[in-house]
Amino acid sequence: MIVCSCNGISDRDIHAAIDWMRAADPQTIITPGKVFHALGKAADCGGCMPLFLQTMRGSDNLEVPMELCGLTRRGNTKEKQHEGR
Repeated sequence: MIVCSCNGISDRDIHAAIDWMRAADPQTIITPGKVFHALGKAADCGGCMPLFLQTMRGSDNLEVPMELCGLTRRGNTKEKQHEGR
């Protein structure tokens, strides 16, 4: 199924890119931008993004690596809730 008609990206392309990235680096955080980059493409109009994300979430290899689960930013406490501007 074509997910991004601007770039001709299919659901199989997305799953293959995710599988390739996970095999290359098991600890990587996979984002839509990284998938586009792995496919040698760039997001154009963004109309495909909801379906693109849904397709990504359907991949078994998308999960966050266990070593990175539960990490928080340093200094992020309840007393300090400003945006950092």
